[in-house]
Amino acid sequence: MRTVALLLLLLLSSLPLNLTGFLANWAEQAAPGASAPLAPADGDADPAPLPSPSPELPEPPITVNLVGDILLASTVGSNIAKYGADYPFEETAELLADADITFGNLETSVSTRGKPADKQFTFRSTPESLEGLVNAGFDGVSVANNHTLDYGVGALQDTLANLDEYKLGHTGAGDNEEEAFEPYVQEVRGKKVAIIGISRVLPEGSWYAGKNKPGIAQGYLMEPMMTYIKKAVSKSDYTIVFIHWNKETKDYPEDYARTYAKEFIDAGVDAVIGAHSHSLQGIEWYKGKPVFYSLGNFIFTSKSEKSSQSMILKLSFEDDQVGASVTPVQIVNTQAKLRDDKYNQAIIGKLNKISFNAVVGKDGTVREKEKEAE
Repeated sequence: MRTVALLLLLLLSSLPLNLTGFLANWAEQAAPGASAPLAPADGDADPAPLPSPSPELPEPPITVNLVGDILLASTVGSNIAKYGADYPFEETAELLADADITFGNLETSVSTRGKPADKQFTFRSTPESLEGLVNAGFDGVSVANNHTLDYGVGALQDTLANLDEYKLGHTGAGDNEEEAFEPYVQEVRGKKVAIIGISRVLPEGSWYAGKNKPGIAQGYLMEPMMTYIKKAVSKSDYTIVFIHWNKETKDYPEDYARTYAKEFIDAGVDAVIGAHSHSLQGIEWYKGKPVFYSLGNFIFTSKSEKSSQSMILKLSFEDDQVGASVTPVQIVNTQAKLRDDKYNQAIIGKLNKISFNAVVGKDGTVREKEKEAE
């Protein structure tokens, strides 16, 4: 027996210390009458690991939907009276509302009073017609154009009051110059987006807003226009100039428009959007910022193929990057309609033909031509 015990002692002495301790501890616990090890007190227990916080998702880009000329009078007004205020927007309302901000050019006064100006076309819409804009998701409109004063100063003031009544923002006209150049501003996820309405197409100088005179924010003179644009840029994170300019039915902008666009962007503007031509015009990029020289008509009495061609522009803003995409639209019986891919590709093909350094992909995405190969 002594021999066996001696052999065991020799064996244990030759094992590593950690294994020796383990065997000794096991033997002690396995011995008859050995007590179970004490559980650690609650306060001594290791705390359960906390779940890792979910990574924060990046905020989506700010999106702005923009459209061209919106008329709610004439034949459009007759159809609204017959079918309701939503009729012009029935097919596009869902798409229009799918943005943080939806905005267009309101090509009419909105009033029940006043005398028509001595000009070929004068437009006056009913206040109730604005309900269609609200239901289609519009947040605001530019009233800087050659029709807002068609029925005089009183009707202009009614127009602004009626827009306020329907909670539609506005820019481009007011009781004085400062009010006329006041931008529409909306805050989206902590960022301020400003849209400033200006018109370079007015029947006469009497339509200009003055220091103490109601009227339109005119763009014939660089000053005070540039001062107000720079002020808007300084107070916002993103600034859009929405300007009424260029000649009607033309595919290409006038030289001054291209000069203006560069001046605006050099002053810090993030996008320049044009209206008035009643037809689509080309696209240009300058210093990474897009210029859409005309979005054409959107809701109008259009009957010709050219004046019926339209689109919805979606801009996206993220950090210092501006993205753009277009959805082609056709005006049929005063209603903006989405069409099939054949029509869409025809409009995209036209835009590619008349644009400068921009290319529109088959999906409507707009890029600088130089960056297409990247």
